[in-house]
Amino acid sequence: MNDLIRIPCVMMRGGTSKGPFFLSRDLPTDPVERDRLLIEIMGSGHPLQIDGIGGGNSLTSKVAIVGPSSHPEADVDYLFAQVKVLERVVDTAPNCGNMLSAVGPFAIESGLVVPTGDETMIKVHNVNTGKIIDARVLTPGGCIAYQGEAAIDGVPGTAAPVYLAFRDAIGAKTGRLLPSGKAIDIIQGLETTLVDGATPLVILRAGDMGFTGSEPAEAFDADTRFMARLEQIRQEAGALMGLGDVRQSVLPKPVLIGKPANGGDLAVRYFTPGNCHTALATTGAVSLGLAATIPTGLVGQQFPDLSLPAALAWEHPTGQLRIRVEKAAGDNSPTVLVMRTTRRLFEGAALVRKYA
Repeated sequence: MNDLIRIPCVMMRGGTSKGPFFLSRDLPTDPVERDRLLIEIMGSGHPLQIDGIGGGNSLTSKVAIVGPSSHPEADVDYLFAQVKVLERVVDTAPNCGNMLSAVGPFAIESGLVVPTGDETMIKVHNVNTGKIIDARVLTPGGCIAYQGEAAIDGVPGTAAPVYLAFRDAIGAKTGRLLPSGKAIDIIQGLETTLVDGATPLVILRAGDMGFTGSEPAEAFDADTRFMARLEQIRQEAGALMGLGDVRQSVLPKPVLIGKPANGGDLAVRYFTPGNCHTALATTGAVSLGLAATIPTGLVGQQFPDLSLPAALAWEHPTGQLRIRVEKAAGDNSPTVLVMRTTRRLFEGAALVRKYA
């Protein structure tokens, strides 16, 4: 025996992100104590997260906490935690759709959900936003299939598909698709569209900031003046959206859009927000899909003849993310569907100091 505490966890890749998955019963119920443990587990406060299991990048410093559903219409609860790399801070305001794609398989293998044939539909209650997302996973013979022929840009190789349906995504944090009440807001002299779909976004034209929208992620990260201005715009947008002081929050997420250059429908550069995403967040892709249905907004202006159902491809730094926007049965509200892949990477325990 030693002086470390073992907390069972599974490392999983979900879409273009990865991180440890915990059962809620294995973590403290007190949010302060829980976040203290997550910061130590991930090793935050160091650029490499050298004393933890984080990957030194916002896309690999994510945590999923899964447990029995607290919602009568869902099968499981899923709380997402963005653990910052340089700051010893945990943000549970946003959802993460990429990590969400691994929730279904994790829930099945943890005994929270019983497979229902060769495919299993799991209703996931995202605790961060209060929304329910349908996740359809392959379970041939009652077992999870990780291997398959589906491919997503930003991840090497192929895997079994996971289908996510964001059927009630509008207003994840503010309750409104247009939190400011306008399709166009002016911030620092620039036209923006402030939209709250699966996650709140502040959308700008890349050209208005001296870019095409097709630059590599590192080109944005290296431009310190641009990144500082983008952060100022993001903070002003947060206030306009009713999110208050967002300096310590990752919401809203800034997005630059431009003319497509590689066969897609729109060039997109999504910020996390301190860095340019090397791919595109699933929730960001969903929110852009909803933004496309606003004719007078910056995204909708690019699709004057849009009719639903519609298949759209967002170009990101490592390829494309494809979505389908259709009308929900009954109220005709827009529903966005996304295909992701996932893989179980490691099983074991995270170790924390008893007196950390």
